[in-house]
Amino acid sequence: MSLNSIRPWRNIYRRKSRQIMIGSVAVGGDAPITVQTMTNTLTTDVAGTIAQVQAAADAGADLVRISVPDEPSSRALKQIIAESPVPIIADIHFHYKRGIEAAEAGAACLRINPGNIGNEIRVKEVIKAARDHDCAIRIGVNAGSLERHLLEKYAEPCPEAMVESALAHIRILEDNDFHNFKISVKASDVFLSAAAYQGIAEATDAPIHLGITEAGGLVSGTIKSAIGLGNLLWMGIGDTIRVSLSADPVEEVKVGFEILKSLGLRHRGINIISCPSCARQGFDVIKTVEALEKRLEHIKTPMSLSIIGCVVNGPGEALMTDVGFTGGGAGSGMVYLAGKQSHKLGNYEMVDHIVELVEKRAAEIDAEAAE
Repeated sequence: MSLNSIRPWRNIYRRKSRQIMIGSVAVGGDAPITVQTMTNTLTTDVAGTIAQVQAAADAGADLVRISVPDEPSSRALKQIIAESPVPIIADIHFHYKRGIEAAEAGAACLRINPGNIGNEIRVKEVIKAARDHDCAIRIGVNAGSLERHLLEKYAEPCPEAMVESALAHIRILEDNDFHNFKISVKASDVFLSAAAYQGIAEATDAPIHLGITEAGGLVSGTIKSAIGLGNLLWMGIGDTIRVSLSADPVEEVKVGFEILKSLGLRHRGINIISCPSCARQGFDVIKTVEALEKRLEHIKTPMSLSIIGCVVNGPGEALMTDVGFTGGGAGSGMVYLAGKQSHKLGNYEMVDHIVELVEKRAAEIDAEAAE
Protein backbone atom coordinates (compact mmCIF):
# COMPACT_ATOMS: atom_id res chain seq x y z
CA MET A 1 0.00 0.00 0.00
CA SER A 2 1.43 3.38 -1.01
CA LEU A 3 1.82 6.30 1.35
CA ASN A 4 -0.55 8.35 -0.82
CA SER A 5 -3.28 5.72 -0.62
CA ILE A 6 -3.38 5.99 3.17
CA ARG A 7 -2.77 9.74 3.23
CA PRO A 8 -4.86 11.17 0.37
CA TRP A 9 -4.06 14.74 1.41
CA ARG A 10 -0.56 14.12 0.04
CA ASN A 11 -1.82 13.47 -3.50
CA ILE A 12 -0.98 15.76 -6.39
CA TYR A 13 -3.15 15.22 -9.45
CA ARG A 14 -1.08 16.19 -12.46
CA ARG A 15 -2.66 18.00 -15.36
CA LYS A 16 -3.17 15.69 -18.33
CA SER A 17 -0.82 16.68 -21.13
CA ARG A 18 0.16 14.89 -24.28
CA GLN A 19 3.56 13.28 -24.30
CA ILE A 20 6.44 14.25 -26.56
CA MET A 21 9.99 12.98 -26.88
CA ILE A 22 13.09 15.11 -26.37
CA GLY A 23 15.58 12.69 -27.84
CA SER A 24 15.30 9.62 -25.61
CA VAL A 25 13.55 11.49 -22.79
CA ALA A 26 9.75 11.47 -22.52
CA VAL A 27 8.15 14.76 -21.46
CA GLY A 28 4.51 15.08 -20.51
CA GLY A 29 1.80 12.48 -20.06
CA ASP A 30 2.63 10.19 -17.17
CA ALA A 31 6.41 10.56 -17.59
CA PRO A 32 8.40 11.78 -14.56
CA ILE A 33 8.81 15.54 -14.37
CA THR A 34 12.21 16.20 -15.90
CA VAL A 35 14.88 18.50 -14.52
CA GLN A 36 17.03 20.56 -16.82
CA THR A 37 19.65 23.27 -16.67
CA MET A 38 21.65 25.44 -19.09
CA THR A 39 25.37 25.74 -19.65
CA ASN A 40 27.02 29.11 -19.09
CA THR A 41 30.31 28.42 -20.87
CA LEU A 42 31.02 29.80 -24.32
CA THR A 43 29.56 27.23 -26.68
CA THR A 44 32.67 27.51 -28.82
CA ASP A 45 34.62 26.22 -25.82
CA VAL A 46 33.78 22.65 -26.72
CA ALA A 47 35.79 20.96 -23.97
CA GLY A 48 34.53 23.32 -21.27
CA THR A 49 30.93 22.98 -22.38
CA ILE A 50 31.09 19.19 -22.55
CA ALA A 51 32.56 19.15 -19.03
CA GLN A 52 29.71 21.29 -17.77
CA VAL A 53 27.10 19.11 -19.49
CA GLN A 54 28.68 16.03 -17.91
CA ALA A 55 28.68 17.63 -14.45
CA ALA A 56 25.00 18.52 -14.83
CA ALA A 57 24.19 14.99 -15.97
CA ASP A 58 26.09 13.55 -13.02
CA ALA A 59 23.96 15.73 -10.73
CA GLY A 60 20.84 14.23 -12.30
CA ALA A 61 19.92 16.59 -15.15
CA ASP A 62 17.69 14.88 -17.68
CA LEU A 63 18.18 17.58 -20.32
CA VAL A 64 20.71 20.36 -20.86
CA ARG A 65 20.19 23.54 -22.87
CA ILE A 66 23.00 25.27 -24.75
CA SER A 67 22.92 28.73 -26.29
CA VAL A 68 23.62 28.96 -30.02
CA PRO A 69 24.15 32.67 -30.75
CA ASP A 70 26.29 32.47 -33.89
CA GLU A 71 27.57 30.23 -36.68
CA PRO A 72 30.75 29.10 -34.85
CA SER A 73 28.51 27.99 -31.97
CA SER A 74 26.43 25.93 -34.42
CA ARG A 75 29.57 24.11 -35.54
CA ALA A 76 30.66 23.54 -31.95
CA LEU A 77 27.20 22.27 -31.02
CA LYS A 78 27.56 19.25 -33.29
CA GLN A 79 30.73 18.20 -31.48
CA ILE A 80 29.14 18.74 -28.07
CA ILE A 81 26.04 16.72 -28.95
CA ALA A 82 28.23 13.81 -30.05
CA GLU A 83 29.80 13.69 -26.56
CA SER A 84 26.77 14.53 -24.45
CA PRO A 85 25.31 11.89 -22.09
CA VAL A 86 21.88 13.59 -22.21
CA PRO A 87 19.71 15.15 -24.95
CA ILE A 88 20.68 18.71 -25.82
CA ILE A 89 18.27 21.61 -26.29
CA ALA A 90 19.52 24.42 -28.52
CA ASP A 91 18.65 27.91 -27.29
CA ILE A 92 17.85 30.11 -30.29
CA HIS A 93 17.29 33.87 -30.30
CA PHE A 94 17.03 36.38 -33.14
CA HIS A 95 18.71 34.27 -35.85
CA TYR A 96 16.31 31.68 -37.24
CA LYS A 97 19.15 30.12 -39.26
CA ARG A 98 20.77 29.06 -36.00
CA GLY A 99 17.64 27.00 -35.33
CA ILE A 100 17.97 25.25 -38.68
CA GLU A 101 21.67 24.62 -38.08
CA ALA A 102 21.01 23.27 -34.59
CA ALA A 103 18.41 20.81 -35.89
CA GLU A 104 20.89 19.66 -38.53
CA ALA A 105 23.56 19.29 -35.83
CA GLY A 106 21.41 16.81 -33.91
CA ALA A 107 19.77 18.92 -31.22
CA ALA A 108 16.89 17.05 -29.57
CA CYS A 109 14.87 20.25 -29.11
CA LEU A 110 14.95 23.87 -30.21
CA ARG A 111 14.00 26.57 -27.75
CA ILE A 112 12.70 29.52 -29.75
CA ASN A 113 11.18 32.76 -28.56
CA PRO A 114 8.68 33.65 -31.28
CA GLY A 115 8.69 37.26 -30.12
CA ASN A 116 12.26 37.78 -31.32
CA ILE A 117 12.94 35.09 -33.93
CA GLY A 118 11.28 36.91 -36.82
CA ASN A 119 8.18 36.66 -39.00
CA GLU A 120 5.98 33.64 -39.58
CA ILE A 121 7.87 32.60 -42.71
CA ARG A 122 11.09 32.24 -40.72
CA VAL A 123 9.30 30.32 -37.99
CA LYS A 124 7.96 27.95 -40.67
CA GLU A 125 11.48 27.30 -41.90
CA VAL A 126 12.56 26.36 -38.39
CA ILE A 127 9.53 24.06 -38.10
CA LYS A 128 10.51 22.31 -41.34
CA ALA A 129 14.05 21.75 -40.09
CA ALA A 130 12.73 20.38 -36.79
CA ARG A 131 10.41 17.97 -38.59
CA ASP A 132 13.10 16.83 -41.02
CA HIS A 133 15.49 16.04 -38.17
CA ASP A 134 13.02 14.63 -35.61
CA CYS A 135 13.61 17.58 -33.31
CA ALA A 136 11.10 18.92 -30.78
CA ILE A 137 10.40 22.62 -30.22
CA ARG A 138 9.81 24.63 -27.07
CA ILE A 139 7.88 27.82 -27.59
CA GLY A 140 9.43 30.08 -25.00
CA VAL A 141 7.29 33.11 -24.25
CA ASN A 142 8.98 35.59 -21.95
CA ALA A 143 7.44 38.63 -20.30
CA GLY A 144 10.54 40.63 -21.17
CA SER A 145 10.32 40.04 -24.93
CA LEU A 146 6.66 40.09 -25.84
CA GLU A 147 5.64 41.18 -29.34
CA ARG A 148 5.18 44.91 -29.81
CA HIS A 149 1.50 44.66 -30.80
CA LEU A 150 0.70 42.84 -27.56
CA LEU A 151 2.49 45.45 -25.47
CA GLU A 152 0.53 48.14 -27.30
CA LYS A 153 -2.71 46.22 -26.73
CA TYR A 154 -2.18 45.48 -23.03
CA ALA A 155 0.13 48.41 -22.13
CA GLU A 156 2.44 46.12 -20.13
CA PRO A 157 3.40 42.46 -19.76
CA CYS A 158 0.47 40.63 -18.18
CA PRO A 159 -0.82 37.05 -18.03
CA GLU A 160 -3.34 37.68 -20.80
CA ALA A 161 -0.65 39.00 -23.16
CA MET A 162 1.65 36.06 -22.46
CA VAL A 163 -1.09 33.48 -23.01
CA GLU A 164 -2.20 35.23 -26.21
CA SER A 165 1.37 35.19 -27.50
CA ALA A 166 1.76 31.50 -26.66
CA LEU A 167 -1.50 30.48 -28.32
CA ALA A 168 -0.71 32.47 -31.46
CA HIS A 169 2.56 30.61 -31.90
CA ILE A 170 1.01 27.28 -31.04
CA ARG A 171 -1.39 27.90 -33.92
CA ILE A 172 1.54 28.44 -36.29
CA LEU A 173 3.03 25.07 -35.33
CA GLU A 174 -0.31 23.27 -35.47
CA ASP A 175 -1.25 24.89 -38.79
CA ASN A 176 1.97 23.38 -40.12
CA ASP A 177 0.93 19.98 -38.70
CA PHE A 178 3.71 20.10 -36.10
CA HIS A 179 2.71 18.82 -32.67
CA ASN A 180 6.04 17.79 -31.15
CA PHE A 181 6.30 20.87 -28.95
CA LYS A 182 6.10 22.10 -25.38
CA ILE A 183 5.35 25.58 -24.08
CA SER A 184 6.60 27.99 -21.41
CA VAL A 185 5.39 31.41 -20.27
CA LYS A 186 8.13 32.74 -18.02
CA ALA A 187 8.52 35.94 -16.06
CA SER A 188 10.80 37.02 -13.23
CA ASP A 189 7.72 38.02 -11.23
CA VAL A 190 6.27 35.03 -9.36
CA PHE A 191 2.68 36.28 -9.53
CA LEU A 192 2.85 37.03 -13.25
CA SER A 193 4.42 33.67 -14.00
CA ALA A 194 1.92 31.71 -11.93
CA ALA A 195 -1.08 33.43 -13.50
CA ALA A 196 0.28 32.99 -17.03
CA TYR A 197 1.01 29.31 -16.45
CA GLN A 198 -2.46 28.70 -15.05
CA GLY A 199 -3.93 30.38 -18.12
CA ILE A 200 -1.92 28.37 -20.64
CA ALA A 201 -2.53 25.12 -18.73
CA GLU A 202 -6.26 25.60 -19.25
CA ALA A 203 -5.91 26.51 -22.92
CA THR A 204 -3.76 23.66 -24.30
CA ASP A 205 -2.79 20.06 -23.65
CA ALA A 206 0.81 20.71 -24.69
CA PRO A 207 3.50 19.71 -22.17
CA ILE A 208 4.51 22.66 -20.02
CA HIS A 209 8.05 23.73 -19.18
CA LEU A 210 8.11 25.58 -15.84
CA GLY A 211 10.51 28.28 -14.83
CA ILE A 212 10.77 31.60 -13.03
CA THR A 213 13.15 33.38 -15.34
CA GLU A 214 16.10 35.39 -14.02
CA ALA A 215 15.19 34.37 -10.49
CA GLY A 216 18.41 35.70 -8.93
CA GLY A 217 21.34 34.32 -6.96
CA LEU A 218 21.59 30.96 -5.26
CA VAL A 219 19.65 31.85 -2.10
CA SER A 220 17.14 34.41 -3.37
CA GLY A 221 16.61 32.56 -6.65
CA THR A 222 16.06 29.26 -4.88
CA ILE A 223 13.42 30.80 -2.63
CA LYS A 224 11.65 32.55 -5.49
CA SER A 225 11.70 29.40 -7.63
CA ALA A 226 10.53 27.18 -4.78
CA ILE A 227 7.54 29.45 -4.21
CA GLY A 228 6.63 29.88 -7.86
CA LEU A 229 7.36 26.41 -9.18
CA GLY A 230 6.28 24.70 -5.98
CA ASN A 231 2.80 26.19 -6.09
CA LEU A 232 2.33 25.35 -9.77
CA LEU A 233 3.58 21.79 -9.31
CA TRP A 234 1.29 21.43 -6.30
CA MET A 235 -1.60 22.35 -8.61
CA GLY A 236 -0.49 19.61 -11.00
CA ILE A 237 0.95 21.99 -13.61
CA GLY A 238 4.36 21.27 -15.12
CA ASP A 239 6.08 18.48 -17.05
CA THR A 240 9.67 19.72 -17.04
CA ILE A 241 11.41 22.40 -14.96
CA ARG A 242 14.45 24.60 -14.90
CA VAL A 243 15.50 26.62 -11.87
CA SER A 244 17.18 29.75 -13.27
CA LEU A 245 19.93 30.84 -10.90
CA SER A 246 22.94 33.11 -11.14
CA ALA A 247 24.99 30.14 -9.97
CA ASP A 248 26.68 26.98 -11.14
CA PRO A 249 24.31 24.93 -13.36
CA VAL A 250 24.81 21.98 -11.03
CA GLU A 251 23.17 24.03 -8.27
CA GLU A 252 20.14 24.53 -10.53
CA VAL A 253 19.81 20.77 -10.88
CA LYS A 254 20.16 20.21 -7.14
CA VAL A 255 17.50 22.81 -6.32
CA GLY A 256 15.19 21.41 -9.01
CA PHE A 257 15.35 17.96 -7.51
CA GLU A 258 14.87 19.29 -3.99
CA ILE A 259 11.68 21.07 -5.08
CA LEU A 260 10.36 17.90 -6.69
CA LYS A 261 11.44 15.75 -3.74
CA SER A 262 9.67 18.03 -1.27
CA LEU A 263 6.41 17.42 -3.17
CA GLY A 264 6.99 13.70 -3.64
CA LEU A 265 7.19 14.11 -7.42
CA ARG A 266 10.74 12.78 -7.93
CA HIS A 267 12.94 10.78 -5.62
CA ARG A 268 16.71 10.84 -6.09
CA GLY A 269 19.45 10.72 -3.51
CA ILE A 270 19.32 11.39 0.21
CA ASN A 271 16.52 13.39 1.78
CA ILE A 272 18.13 14.74 4.95
CA ILE A 273 15.74 15.74 7.71
CA SER A 274 17.61 17.86 10.24
CA CYS A 275 16.84 20.35 12.97
CA PRO A 276 18.04 23.97 12.93
CA SER A 277 19.88 23.26 16.21
CA CYS A 278 19.54 25.00 19.56
CA ALA A 279 21.00 24.91 23.06
CA ARG A 280 19.60 21.41 23.58
CA GLN A 281 21.73 19.87 20.80
CA GLY A 282 24.01 17.04 21.84
CA PHE A 283 26.40 17.64 18.91
CA ASP A 284 27.09 20.29 16.28
CA VAL A 285 24.12 19.67 13.98
CA ILE A 286 25.00 22.28 11.38
CA LYS A 287 28.56 21.10 10.78
CA THR A 288 27.45 17.47 10.83
CA VAL A 289 24.78 18.03 8.18
CA GLU A 290 27.21 20.00 6.02
CA ALA A 291 29.70 17.13 6.19
CA LEU A 292 27.07 14.49 5.44
CA GLU A 293 25.68 16.42 2.47
CA LYS A 294 29.14 16.44 0.89
CA ARG A 295 29.99 12.86 1.80
CA LEU A 296 26.67 11.51 0.48
CA GLU A 297 26.47 13.40 -2.81
CA HIS A 298 27.35 10.22 -4.69
CA ILE A 299 24.26 8.37 -3.46
CA LYS A 300 21.54 8.34 -6.13
CA THR A 301 19.25 5.83 -4.39
CA PRO A 302 16.17 7.48 -2.85
CA MET A 303 16.61 7.36 0.92
CA SER A 304 15.78 9.34 4.04
CA LEU A 305 18.18 10.31 6.83
CA SER A 306 17.27 12.14 10.03
CA ILE A 307 19.91 14.11 11.94
CA ILE A 308 18.33 15.61 15.06
CA GLY A 309 20.22 17.28 17.88
CA CYS A 310 18.17 16.09 20.87
CA VAL A 311 15.46 13.70 22.04
CA VAL A 312 12.59 16.20 21.82
CA ASN A 313 11.86 15.39 18.16
CA GLY A 314 14.66 13.00 17.29
CA PRO A 315 13.01 9.65 18.05
CA GLY A 316 9.78 10.69 16.32
CA GLU A 317 11.58 11.80 13.17
CA ALA A 318 13.71 8.64 13.18
CA LEU A 319 10.55 6.52 13.02
CA MET A 320 9.97 7.85 9.50
CA THR A 321 13.49 7.51 8.05
CA ASP A 322 15.77 4.75 6.75
CA VAL A 323 18.67 5.87 8.96
CA GLY A 324 18.58 8.28 11.87
CA PHE A 325 20.77 9.75 14.56
CA THR A 326 19.47 11.52 17.64
CA GLY A 327 21.77 13.43 19.97
CA GLY A 328 21.90 12.42 23.59
CA GLY A 329 24.29 13.16 26.41
CA ALA A 330 27.86 12.42 27.43
CA GLY A 331 29.15 12.78 23.89
CA SER A 332 27.01 10.10 22.27
CA GLY A 333 23.64 9.57 20.64
CA MET A 334 21.30 6.88 19.35
CA VAL A 335 21.35 5.35 15.87
CA TYR A 336 18.02 4.28 14.36
CA LEU A 337 17.65 1.86 11.47
CA ALA A 338 14.30 1.54 9.69
CA GLY A 339 12.70 3.55 12.47
CA LYS A 340 13.92 1.38 15.34
CA GLN A 341 16.63 1.95 17.94
CA SER A 342 19.77 0.11 16.89
CA HIS A 343 22.83 1.15 18.88
CA LYS A 344 24.55 4.01 20.65
CA LEU A 345 27.26 5.93 18.81
CA GLY A 346 29.91 8.38 19.94
CA ASN A 347 29.68 11.84 18.40
CA TYR A 348 33.33 11.70 17.33
CA GLU A 349 32.67 8.77 14.95
CA MET A 350 29.13 9.60 13.82
CA VAL A 351 29.83 11.03 10.35
CA ASP A 352 31.96 8.10 9.14
CA HIS A 353 29.59 5.56 10.65
CA ILE A 354 26.44 7.17 9.25
CA VAL A 355 28.02 7.30 5.79
CA GLU A 356 28.75 3.57 6.07
CA LEU A 357 25.19 2.82 7.16
CA VAL A 358 23.67 4.89 4.35
CA GLU A 359 25.92 3.30 1.72
CA LYS A 360 25.04 -0.16 2.99
CA ARG A 361 21.30 0.55 2.98
CA ALA A 362 21.51 2.10 -0.50
CA ALA A 363 23.20 -1.04 -1.80
CA GLU A 364 20.45 -3.18 -0.24
CA ILE A 365 17.70 -1.06 -1.81
CA ASP A 366 19.38 -1.23 -5.22
CA ALA A 367 19.76 -5.01 -4.92
CA GLU A 368 16.11 -5.40 -3.95
CA ALA A 369 15.04 -3.28 -6.92
CA ALA A 370 17.18 -5.37 -9.30
CA GLU A 371 15.55 -8.66 -8.24
